Amino acid sequence: MAALSIAALIVAMLLWSGREVDRMAHQRDRSIVTLVLEQSMERIAHAQESTTIWDTAVIEAHKRPLDMAWMDRNLGIWFNEYAGFDEVYVLTSTGQPIYAMRGGKRVIPENYIAVEDVAGPMVTRLRHTNVIPKTIDGDIAMLSPGQADFAIVRGRPAIISAKPILSDSGNIKEKPEDQAVHLGIVFLDQDFFARIGSQYGLADARYQIADGADGGESSVALLDHRRHVIGYLVWRPFAPGQQVTIMMAPVLALVILLSIGVICMLANRLASRTIDLDESRLQAQHQAMHDGLTGLANRAMFEQRFDEALGRSRRHNTPLALLFIDLDRFKKVNDTLGHPAGDLLIEQVARRLVAEVRGYDVVARLGGDEFAVLIGEPDQVAIDGVCSRIVSQLGLPFSVSGAQTYIGASIGVAIAPDHGFDRTELTRKADIALYRAKAEGRSRYVLFDPEMDEDVRAREAMDRELRKAMADCDSQLRIHYQPVFSARTGAITGVEALLRWQHPINGLVTPDAFIRAAEETGLIEVLGQWVLRRAVEDAKAWPGLRVAVNASPIQVRSRKFVDCVTSALAESGLEAERLEIEITETALMAASSEVTTALRDLRKLGITCALDDFGTGYSSLSHIRDIAVDRIKIDRSFVHAVNTVPGAALVEAIVSLASANGLQLTAEGVETDEQYAFLRRVGCHEIQGYLLARPMPAEQVTALLQDFQPTPRLPSGGSPPMMIA
Repeated sequence: MAALSIAALIVAMLLWSGREVDRMAHQRDRSIVTLVLEQSMERIAHAQESTTIWDTAVIEAHKRPLDMAWMDRNLGIWFNEYAGFDEVYVLTSTGQPIYAMRGGKRVIPENYIAVEDVAGPMVTRLRHTNVIPKTIDGDIAMLSPGQADFAIVRGRPAIISAKPILSDSGNIKEKPEDQAVHLGIVFLDQDFFARIGSQYGLADARYQIADGADGGESSVALLDHRRHVIGYLVWRPFAPGQQVTIMMAPVLALVILLSIGVICMLANRLASRTIDLDESRLQAQHQAMHDGLTGLANRAMFEQRFDEALGRSRRHNTPLALLFIDLDRFKKVNDTLGHPAGDLLIEQVARRLVAEVRGYDVVARLGGDEFAVLIGEPDQVAIDGVCSRIVSQLGLPFSVSGAQTYIGASIGVAIAPDHGFDRTELTRKADIALYRAKAEGRSRYVLFDPEMDEDVRAREAMDRELRKAMADCDSQLRIHYQPVFSARTGAITGVEALLRWQHPINGLVTPDAFIRAAEETGLIEVLGQWVLRRAVEDAKAWPGLRVAVNASPIQVRSRKFVDCVTSALAESGLEAERLEIEITETALMAASSEVTTALRDLRKLGITCALDDFGTGYSSLSHIRDIAVDRIKIDRSFVHAVNTVPGAALVEAIVSLASANGLQLTAEGVETDEQYAFLRRVGCHEIQGYLLARPMPAEQVTALLQDFQPTPRLPSGGSPPMMIA
């Protein structure tokens, strides 16, 4: 009886322990499901903010008639492709639908009727509140008010989110009742619940209208804002305690027969299981807060430590330095030696960073080749010392895969309280300083300066104004043409298309000021296509004249570039032989294989290709021969140096080598009679510059061709053609 009593006690304890473990597991699952559903709703609202807080969106939502193509790209179909929205509606300030997208296709706005009963009250609540909802677990903050809810839409469970379309600059003032509203709907289909189940270990996860789960299943109610149940998420919970009990049943039979010793052994095994679970939990916590490759703090832990350090700095009024570190030339290591070698390099970088700071300073890997360091209570000397050591150490060779590899590091530094106490603001300023370090040549550190913020704002203003100009290219963009003359006869042989921006405030802006902004914002391809089409259209009025169009490296690398050129020629009817595409020498060397393919395809069509700014990059005549360009343009810096012995010798060498390879030569930037006479004497084929003609609008080119009489062939040292202003 004593043995039976002891066995019964052990069985009871085991069953009780199993139920407790199962209860805790069920409670964990419920907490995870509730959090995931809340985060799903928040993710939809964040996705909407990507385009609803935008001056252009406000303007486009009030434009009549609507630019449907723009609405598709930015407020409709784009959300289906980017964030998986099933339906999107844009409502006016009176609640009338003016745009609708359903299933990735634009539909008539009247489709809104089917969701109006559910969405209408949400929109009403939105217009009567200015409260920006808080985020979950300190995630990325919401930027605008919003209303989101679970609901039954078209007989299916869904998340509905309403966001006002607001100005990002604050320049457009609207009352809440006058704002347009963006409404997004994501259906919670079976794939959604199956994905949750797969990610979080919820077996047989599914949606049910009623709470019909059997005794072995768990469920969480989907509640709308009024706490009404719209359905249930049901799943089969993981029951570790029950599994342990079933597994131990045969052993319990032996316990009853073999004595207290066996019972003690089983109790010890149960204790071991508990210890293993605790160790697994601790390991999971460590992995959640540390980078798996280097063992450093990851982004989540870094942000937590950053907030704690900022709190201490604020309380004690002590400085705190934030260092953003980006590795230079790391991509080349990955491309050359492979990703395993890149991982080894990252590990070595992490060890060197840790070695250069104090034990209580925070070193984190934010992702890829980006690192961050927090240094507590430093002075300027300490900051300079740490940054200098890091730059120096990361500039030393690394041994990777049996080879020595050199990289380097660029560092941006922001300091609290000098640059604020807000984590987001300090991060932004350190990132700006890092950008400046890269722009100044890399392998250096730069401390944030308020002037950098002004530069960023100026670039953002340029981006916004350029987007406005690109919305209607013909209203602000202009093309001027600079004639090109034959050095032998003085006749006009062609023109070069030069883009100008007629800014409503700043006047005529040259490309140097805005082309880089267009390349960084992805507008360069649209801009380049507009210039190409306008140039070939204008050239139809100048029979027999060659028109040269500059192409950005981004354009030439695009697979659509050759097709765009072909389409522009077909639409205009211009002969392919009259079009010349110019590409800079630097762009040629940056992506030679891609450029070679594009230029080869263009030359097959009969289009000529020219190498602009020759001599300013790193190419050689062997590259020019391989790529088979038709013309090289001598850069103006060489032309201006022909009055010196070295400069004249260099230009003569270029002319001789180009002639030996059968290339045509055009000299740019000719401004004096002496330059013209020299270039003509050494055998340069064509001349371009202010001495002969300045850039001019298309109508002036037409007038010039009608009245122009070429200067007869001049003897050596004779006067050049008359300058055309």
